[in-house]
Amino acid sequence: MLYLIFKRLVIGTITICAVSIIIFLGTKVLPGDAAQIRLGQEATPENLAALRARLGLDLPLWEQYLNWLFAFLQGDLGNSLAGDAPVSELIADRYKNTLFVSLLTAMIGVPISLAFGILAAMFPGSLYDRLLTLVTVSLVAAPEFFTATLLVLIFVFWLGVGNSVVIGSIEGLGFWELIKHFALPIGVMCLIIASQLVRMTRAAVLNVMSSPYIEMAILKGLSRQRIILRHALPNAVGPIVNLVALNLAYLVTGVIVVEIFFAYSGLATLIVQGVQTRDFVVVQAVGMIFCSAYVCLMLIADIAAIASNPRLRYSK
Repeated sequence: MLYLIFKRLVIGTITICAVSIIIFLGTKVLPGDAAQIRLGQEATPENLAALRARLGLDLPLWEQYLNWLFAFLQGDLGNSLAGDAPVSELIADRYKNTLFVSLLTAMIGVPISLAFGILAAMFPGSLYDRLLTLVTVSLVAAPEFFTATLLVLIFVFWLGVGNSVVIGSIEGLGFWELIKHFALPIGVMCLIIASQLVRMTRAAVLNVMSSPYIEMAILKGLSRQRIILRHALPNAVGPIVNLVALNLAYLVTGVIVVEIFFAYSGLATLIVQGVQTRDFVVVQAVGMIFCSAYVCLMLIADIAAIASNPRLRYSK
């Protein structure tokens, strides 16, 4: 068990290092120049050269990468090239917003999705199962901005409830104000994760249902509901936990479209603004935070899968 966890930790560390190289090189190929954007089009070559030297942009690429990586490992995210403000302060103003929406979506969307998926596995081929499959497949095929636009049209313009623009801060808001502002973005993200989680939960449970011990339980006359809840579901925990971790990782890293659509001030909008202003320091910092969160969630999923499956804990 400890060896498997250590192995996952090593793989996660290697993954983060590889992604750090990709993020660093990816920001370097962005068109435009941060010094030029900061000083404007009328800046003289001397001023540009001085600013590039002060920002370390004139150093060799490998030296820039090592300086950035060592600073990041020490908790120094650097200063924004666009505004010369510490990146840690920019992130501190926004990460609570992204974390709030992500956690609330997970608390609402994950249990409901699991329940719908288990119910679909209990009644395969039924009208409920076919309708649920049609809805989830349609949601998978629909882009996120289309789902958001459809919900805004239905609830804001036709029914007159909810807001199409989310306020910038959650502090000082009452319960009903929070519901009014966050119902639509959370609803969009719940539908997005449900489209994957419902189908995969159903598939994981039905896959276990073809096992010999399940056939023996059926021959003993146990009800289908009892077989699924008492025998099939515990053995399908591993794949389901991985699916939940993937969807939670999406909530942290894939809310860019939702935040941009609803004008919500979070980490996703910060990284988009960094790309627009060629502020690669911000892009690198937020990108590494997203990557680290994703790897940590997948590590937790792997550990949960190992702990729930004896065949993974013990060698043959």
